[in-house]
Amino acid sequence: MRKKALPAALAAAALAALTLAPAAPAAAAAGESIQIIHTYTETVKEWSSRFACPANEVMIGRSHYGDENGYTTYRCGRIYINGEQVVVTPTGGDARVKESNSFYNTPGDAAIIGRTHFGDENDYTTYYAGELSWQGKTVRLTSRTWTSAYKESNHSSGAGVGQVMTGRSHRGDENGITKYEYATVTIDG
Repeated sequence: MRKKALPAALAAAALAALTLAPAAPAAAAAGESIQIIHTYTETVKEWSSRFACPANEVMIGRSHYGDENGYTTYRCGRIYINGEQVVVTPTGGDARVKESNSFYNTPGDAAIIGRTHFGDENDYTTYYAGELSWQGKTVRLTSRTWTSAYKESNHSSGAGVGQVMTGRSHRGDENGITKYEYATVTIDG
């Protein structure tokens, strides 16, 4: 797993909050084995950030501490079906929303693969999505569910077993609430 350096105090807190065990196989059709492995973590300043998961990876978690001058940490993972990595193709349908009153979830069977944000809560956030395929078949994202509310200025959220991030909503400033949508990875038989 590759990691970017954090200031020492944040590194200790982030490591404690971000430790994820490799996911166990998720539900699959026709006996397919699905596994999502946490492979990449990057921490950026929130007020001036452009983040994208590495090629063929999707977001599986996000943390943020402080206001717009604080740090945001993204976690990405690779999806494997029967030991073969799933291909992630950017949709090109980027979505731009005002951060202080934002609601975004990916279209169809796409997962979040990146996010850009400049400024404070009065500025805009852009989300990037990617479609998933395996052996020429569409990988399905089912059972979408939203998390409970987190205080934006002090939280960490991660996908459950067999899940990827498909949405985020935020209301207010750094003292406002943030929620995430996660979906379960499946493959039709």
